[in-house]
Amino acid sequence: MLDRPHTQPGRADPAARTALLTSFSAHPDAFDARLFARLLAAREVRHELPLLGLSQEALRELYARWFPGALLPSLPAQPEAGTTFTANLRTHMLAWRNPALPAADVACLATIIAHACLRPDHLWRDLGLAGRDDVTRALHRYFPGLPERNTGDMRWKKFLAYDLAVTRGETPQPAPGCHGCEEYGRCFPKRLR
Repeated sequence: MLDRPHTQPGRADPAARTALLTSFSAHPDAFDARLFARLLAAREVRHELPLLGLSQEALRELYARWFPGALLPSLPAQPEAGTTFTANLRTHMLAWRNPALPAADVACLATIIAHACLRPDHLWRDLGLAGRDDVTRALHRYFPGLPERNTGDMRWKKFLAYDLAVTRGETPQPAPGCHGCEEYGRCFPKRLR
């Protein structure tokens, strides 16, 4: 079960929007409905939908699939520009996709996670979730086999960047957002800031 989303002092609490979105879902108690409601609400209330990395069409379709009838916020004309890292990570995650789940939902989640790796905090916070367990459950459900590769219990953002690099035969590097994280020195003790 997803816990209450993490919020920072002085920031809008997305819980009300999450509850409203899930009320439009055919299955409001389903993990997937709560997950997508949290992911969308976290960015909606801050007017940061472009940070999800989804096109206007992908956002519109995601809302329609999970929250039909919900009043849509103003959708961004352009998503946040992707990087080589986000494109590669998205492709890497999709190689692990759960074939039992709708491909469009898996693709949306891969895009959202890849773009969250550009932010300077823990992945769960950058996604607007309550904690690491929420990310773990989403990864197990949408990309089975991928989280099992995290045998060193790395933080998820660090692991995703690491696994991508190793799979590509490259030297592992921090995810782009890692450098701004308060835990950077712990995750990468031999690197200079």
